[in-house]
This record gives sequence, C-alpha cells and structure tokens, in this order.
Amino acid sequence: MFSLTVRRHFMIAHSLPREAFGPAQGLHGATFVAEVAFRRRALNDNAIVLDIGAAGTVIEEVLDGLNYKNLDEHPDFEGKLSTTEALAQYIAQAVAAKISNDDDGRHLDGIDVTLRENPDAWATFSLDLNA
Repeated sequence: MFSLTVRRHFMIAHSLPREAFGPAQGLHGATFVAEVAFRRRALNDNAIVLDIGAAGTVIEEVLDGLNYKNLDEHPDFEGKLSTTEALAQYIAQAVAAKISNDDDGRHLDGIDVTLRENPDAWATFSLDLNA
C-alpha cells in the first residue's frame, strides 16, 4: 500500500457543551495541523498516488470552509459535537467527495486524516474507499 500525505493548518472556534469536556465546554479557539494521507494499492501510470499540488488544492478547499469559523454556528455541525475526532471524519468525507470524480481519486483505497492540536495530542480518522 502506498500513501501520499499533505499537511495544512486551520483555525476554528467552538465549544463542547458537555460536562465530560471540562473547561472546553466554553467557547474557545483551536489551531489544527491537518495531515491528509491518500492511500492506494498501486501507483498510477505516472508512478504516483496522486498529484501533490492537486491534493493540496482539494484540502485547502475543504479547510477554507472551516478556517476562522465558529463551528457552533456552522450548518454542518448543527446539533453535533465538533470534537477533534468528529472534525477528522468530516474532513476525510469532504475530501473524498471532492476527489470521487477525479481519475486518480477513483482509484484510491482510503484517506486518513490526522488532526494535531499540539505535538502531544492528535486524533485520526481512516476512511476506506471502494477503489
């Protein structure tokens, strides 16, 4: 299995209004480093998983919808908790939807999104695709 990982960062505001989240129940900001890995069993005819530039553009388009936004007011998170894990899933699914019609995108086996809040804490969501 081959993988290509592209990294970008974004900033959000949100609250996690449940007792389990302690002080994070209140509105606060978070800066994330998003690492998006594209998985493929075999390389394409150009001996790559996916064009790095194209992958970066897709990730930026998805993150633009989140960057500097208050997720408590974001329609895609209405009635949902915007935990790091939930954000990783959201990004993986949004990236997959954007590349599903791309020639190389149709041949991907999976997308893994890792969101790092700091060097000591991160969460990953792995989306398996039918290649």
